[in-house]
Amino acid sequence: MSYQVLARKYRPHSFEELVGQEHVVQALANALTQQRLHHAYLFTGTRGVGKTTVSRILAKSLNCTGPDGNGTITATPCGVCDACRDIDAGRFVDYVELDAASNRGVEEISQLLDQSVYKPVVGRFKVYMIDEVHMLSNTAFNAMLKTLEEPPDYLKFVLATTDPQKVPVTVLSRCLQFNLRPMAPQNVLSHLTQVLQAEQVPAEPGALRLLARAARGSMRDALSLTDQAIAFGAGQLQEAGVRQMLGTVDRGHVIAILDALIASDGPAVVAQADGLRNLGLSAAGTLEDLASTLQQMAVAQAAPGALDEQDPETAEAQRLAALLPADEVQVMYSMALHGRAELSLAPDDYAGLVMVLLRMLSFRPAAAGGERGVAPAARPLARPAPVASAAPAAAAPLLRTAAPSMAVKPVATVASEPASKPAPPAPAPAPVQASRERPSADSPMSARLRPKPVERAPEPELGDEPPPWLDVPPADDDGVALAEASLDVGDMPSDSAGAAAAPGGEGGYASTAGAEIPLVPTPLGERWAGLIRQLGVTALVRELGMQAECVGIDAQAQPQVWRLRVERESLRQPALKDKLEAALAAHLQAAAVIELEPGLAQDSPALRDATEVRARQRRAEQIILEDPFVQQLLTQFRTARIVPGSIKPH
Repeated sequence: MSYQVLARKYRPHSFEELVGQEHVVQALANALTQQRLHHAYLFTGTRGVGKTTVSRILAKSLNCTGPDGNGTITATPCGVCDACRDIDAGRFVDYVELDAASNRGVEEISQLLDQSVYKPVVGRFKVYMIDEVHMLSNTAFNAMLKTLEEPPDYLKFVLATTDPQKVPVTVLSRCLQFNLRPMAPQNVLSHLTQVLQAEQVPAEPGALRLLARAARGSMRDALSLTDQAIAFGAGQLQEAGVRQMLGTVDRGHVIAILDALIASDGPAVVAQADGLRNLGLSAAGTLEDLASTLQQMAVAQAAPGALDEQDPETAEAQRLAALLPADEVQVMYSMALHGRAELSLAPDDYAGLVMVLLRMLSFRPAAAGGERGVAPAARPLARPAPVASAAPAAAAPLLRTAAPSMAVKPVATVASEPASKPAPPAPAPAPVQASRERPSADSPMSARLRPKPVERAPEPELGDEPPPWLDVPPADDDGVALAEASLDVGDMPSDSAGAAAAPGGEGGYASTAGAEIPLVPTPLGERWAGLIRQLGVTALVRELGMQAECVGIDAQAQPQVWRLRVERESLRQPALKDKLEAALAAHLQAAAVIELEPGLAQDSPALRDATEVRARQRRAEQIILEDPFVQQLLTQFRTARIVPGSIKPH
């Protein structure tokens, strides 16, 4: 008789035998007992947690007939009737298991659904179990949606997947979803103990703990590793043999590394890493075991009673937890986790392991005391004494000068008062030598570094006048108040109003017309400005004509010669000149040649346009400033101002 592996031999055949999935067992058992059966179930979870096993137990519960053949739907299948035995043996005709990884097309799903119209042959229900359902194609999912939503009364769907994120929401909404959790190491250890006792295989507790930890939540992986360990150990499980088989690091090496780190012994840390290299042990496994031990240390510090007292590693974790502060345990744990991801970037695995351990060591204090968690060489130096600067001394007089007088004064008085003389700049202080100790409060340096008190103006007296700060005109870019702006525009003569609108004028409104343009009008310039707008040229050719000044026309020559002066060299290109010549000849209906010379243009179409724009802006500003209504508003409201740039000509 051939040997049957432990994962298949000890597969649970009832809900009572299922390990670690009590939440799923309770929901399914209550549904079966109360006959509240859904037509579709979706089981999700990582590999080896019991998805297929739960599906088979559910199929047996739906089709069990009992030992006497008169049974009905039950949560405890008998396991001896024909339906239970055939389902366990995989030959029950009404229970169909489909592997979606190899049957993912719409043809396979359509063939399966075509058989769903027929009633069960021997069972009470026909159960379709689709494993790894997320591997189905989109067309296959769409093909089964209608049947999945409204199947016949005798048809049940059971879907299983390790990646529910890839299952369409239209399928998820039609199923009852159960998430099977990964097995806890304690549950795996307990189950392995029972299996090995039934197999009469001697096993050391340490070996079983290694297998339970290596399974990573999968009971099937745990049983498969146990089969391998039995073969490796010639019928028995010893901790040394299992550790060698798994390639894990002896926990003694990890304890020695932690002892060296706690003692801040760099040579010992490097020696331990070299010893692991000589033994051929895994660097990634070392960091994994190191992180596991640090996690136990953190638990021992936060909740001492939460660790398993029967675990021989608990005592070492508690001893190390008493020697290392909690914050350093957290830092080392984080370094161990990130160090595993950095091993692939290192020159080799052991170089990466050494650097991770040295990084942990750099966060430990030196052996000869010092501040905890900071090496003496890394401690920050004491802050040097601050150096006195001239900024505070120079700022105090400015504050006193800029502060408006709280006494009510006429507007013209505020404008006519002379500004306070600025204080002379403070002499540059002598350089102060950095010291580890701060100056005392009574030292001359401390007195010199104290900020000067700010003089405050007296409280204003309440009255009918507006607050004085409203009479102070807004400051310009240099921080100097425009006192002249407080004068009423209505009191200004017409020429003063015009000066206010002119560039650089002293008034309440800063003109946006800009500076005067040096335009020297000439008859040729006027003729050329009128002609260039009729040529119909665009882009750079038009720019050439607009920036050019006509300085001469020889109409008697054949062809005509037009001499233009252009300042920009980029416009004096032969290609642009040829296009302008063609446009000019077409307009004149006669041959024409353009000669370009460098020089500053004084009467070009562009200068004429800019001059006109500025003149229109000044005229618009003059109209607004001389408007009686505007002058009345400025007189009535002392804080009223015309916003610069708000006057636009039509």
